[in-house]
Amino acid sequence: MTTPKSATIPFSPAQLGTQILIGWSGSNPGTGRETAFLLTYSLGDAPGGQEAGERAMRTALERSGLRVGGETLDASELPNLPVKLVVQAGQAVLTLPHFTAQYTVPPEWLAVARSEGRVHGMFATRPWPVAVPGQPVSEETLRSFVGDPEVISSSAHCLMPVRSLG
Repeated sequence: MTTPKSATIPFSPAQLGTQILIGWSGSNPGTGRETAFLLTYSLGDAPGGQEAGERAMRTALERSGLRVGGETLDASELPNLPVKLVVQAGQAVLTLPHFTAQYTVPPEWLAVARSEGRVHGMFATRPWPVAVPGQPVSEETLRSFVGDPEVISSSAHCLMPVRSLG
C-alpha cells in the first residue's frame, strides 16, 4: 500500500531576487475610505530569470499563509499569520518568514496608516523591473502597475495592523 504525498517545491529566498517596498495612500476603490497601501514586488533579477522569481514569490507567499489571487486576508483576525508590519520613526518594516524589507514612508502615508490603524498590503508575484530603488516612480506608472487586472489577480492581498515598538 502507498500513501499519496503532496509535492514540495524546493525553495530558497535567493530565488526571490531583489525585494522592494513602495507605499502610497489614496481612496480604496472597495470602501471609498482613505487607505495606506504597501506594495511588495521583485525587480525580476532572481537567478533563473523573471519566471523563476515569480514562481519563488508565489511559493514564499503561499508558505506564509497568504492567498495568491484569493480574497484579501485580515491579519488582525489571523494572529498566527506570520506577516507583520512595524511602523516606527518614519520607517515601515515588513516581515514574512522568507524576507524582511524596510521602507521610508511618505508623511501622508504615515498619517493615513496611523489614523486607520492598518495598511493594505499587496504582494505582487509579477516582477516590476521598471521601479528601481533610488529612482522616482510617477503616479501614472504606479497606477498602471497596481491597477493592472493581471497584477491584481496574481497578487496576494492582506490588511495588516500597524504596530510600533514600545
